[in-house]
Amino acid sequence: MELNENARIDTSQVDDRRGSGGGGGLGGIPIPIGGGRGGIVGVVVAVLVALVGGGFGLNAATNGGGGEQGDNTSLEQRCSADDALKQLDCRNTLYVNSIQAYWRTALPEAFGEQYQPSRTVFFSQGVNTACGQADSGVGPFYCPADDLVYIDLTFYNLLADQLGAQGEFAQPYVLAHEYGHHVQDLLGTEAQMRRQQQRDPDNANALSVKLELQADCYAGTWARNATGTADESGQKIFKSISEQDVAQAIDTAEKIGDDAIQQRSGRPVNPDEFTHGTSEQRRQWFAKGYDTGDPKQCDTFASPL
Repeated sequence: MELNENARIDTSQVDDRRGSGGGGGLGGIPIPIGGGRGGIVGVVVAVLVALVGGGFGLNAATNGGGGEQGDNTSLEQRCSADDALKQLDCRNTLYVNSIQAYWRTALPEAFGEQYQPSRTVFFSQGVNTACGQADSGVGPFYCPADDLVYIDLTFYNLLADQLGAQGEFAQPYVLAHEYGHHVQDLLGTEAQMRRQQQRDPDNANALSVKLELQADCYAGTWARNATGTADESGQKIFKSISEQDVAQAIDTAEKIGDDAIQQRSGRPVNPDEFTHGTSEQRRQWFAKGYDTGDPKQCDTFASPL
């Protein structure tokens, strides 16, 4: 993967709340599996459990606050410097720019709907959202109540060091997955799925899996088309994306399958608790999105899983 050093990094698509002191430590958005985090030793296991229960695609709205505003001054300065692409936050901002540039074209072409931009919130430790308080332990997530993507960028360290998802391209895959949830929100897919869960609570987890796998597929369609995305002046954002980069995204999808995470956290594999899909399912649907490059091929709700 090679980014274009001449592409403008649009920091207006990010809300930098790092250091703002939001959130609530070990409080935050509750993890919807038995036991919460009580008695869990080590943040790695806590995040592993969180990923099974809600993080990396957390989208169940709860009552909460939100409305915080970040300060992008430092981010703007770093991302306008000559060495901007060496900075993690600047690269991730450029990934967001690429993902949203893709959907501005792809959404009306595929579904006849205009794309409404969303911002990504960079936070540290904790953050207040319209879905409630969240801390870093839930992993990256999308909140449909305020239409924002949230991520503590230190998550990437855990993703690489503890989950074994190596490689830079794991990062834009994570973001593209979360923006897949934003697309679902814009299309009404997320709201329809919630209504189905209420009507059929016995299949609530299975419906959640379908939503998550569709977000993986949408991430794959972005990856297929990413080299065609450009900044506002027409400068291409990516110079190249290699097959190795795509393999890194697929490897990440496999590493964060429900079955793989349950095994890593020392818990028995229990399909009844799956909310995001198995490693094979996540690999399969990302690959389908990448192979076809067509969001219309991502209808997981019409496909047997």
